Order: sequence, then C-alpha cells, then structure tokens
Amino acid sequence: MVMSVGAEDERWMGLALDQARLTAESADVPVGAILVDSAGTVVATGFNLKEARHDPTAHAEIEAIRAATAARGDWQLRDLTLVVTLEPCIMCAGAILAARIPRVVFGAWEDKAGAAGSAFDLLRDRRLAHRAEVVGGVREAECAAILVEFFRETLASPTEL
Repeated sequence: MVMSVGAEDERWMGLALDQARLTAESADVPVGAILVDSAGTVVATGFNLKEARHDPTAHAEIEAIRAATAARGDWQLRDLTLVVTLEPCIMCAGAILAARIPRVVFGAWEDKAGAAGSAFDLLRDRRLAHRAEVVGGVREAECAAILVEFFRETLASPTEL
C-alpha cells in the first residue's frame, strides 16, 4: 500500500528535482535525492554520479546516504526521510534498509527495476528485519519528464538533432 502524499513531500520533491538537474553537465541519468529530518531540515543531498565517477554504486540515494552518515558519524539514519525522484532499485533499497531509513518518498515509478512496489517491493518485504514506509508518485509527471527528456536527447541520433 502506498501512503498518502503530504504538502511537505511535494516541497521536498522539488529539492530532489533540483539535485537531479545537477547531472546536466554529465552523461548521468538525472536522478536526485535528499535526506530530511522530522523538522524538515535537509541533512544530505545526492545525485546520480555513475558515469562521472565510473562507479556503478554512485546512485543518488547512495550518495545522499553516504553524505548523511559521514556528516553524522553514524550509519543508522532512523530519523530521516529519503526523497528521490525515481523509485529506488534493488541496490538502493538494500542500502536504505541497511541504514534503517524509515520512510521513502519517490517520484517516478521504475517498472523494470524498481524495488519499492513496481517490479519488486523490497522496502516493505515482511521477511526482512527492517521495513520502510513508502510514498510513491509524488510529482510523478515532473520526475518522469526530466527522465524522458534525458533519454530522448541521449538516444537521438546525430542526424535527428
């Protein structure tokens, strides 16, 4: 079950979209993430750096988690909400659960590899010791549009430009 969307989720997604746009100068898929505390303070940010760093683990969620744990000196992020423009993949869902993040808000669904309710539902799997509340589809059209535009430009042949 996907939880209801609040006004703060909408606002936070705008900040995650700002992070996604930071990939414009690279060949990275535009995905952005932020981690916020219960007061609404942004604790950490991240955006996709796979291509820029030649690192398959440099997804936006992982980058934000790394920044938050470094800033806090603690791997447990039990009081934070992760807001990300694209449904987390299996790797990111595993990192979210390992960091004990209790709530995940995402924008666009990822039907082929999403692990928060579309292809898989790892974040709410009852067989695991930790689960997260999931709120999906927040500002979905905007989050999907930035991805569609990126892939349209990336996949266009030189003769089509």
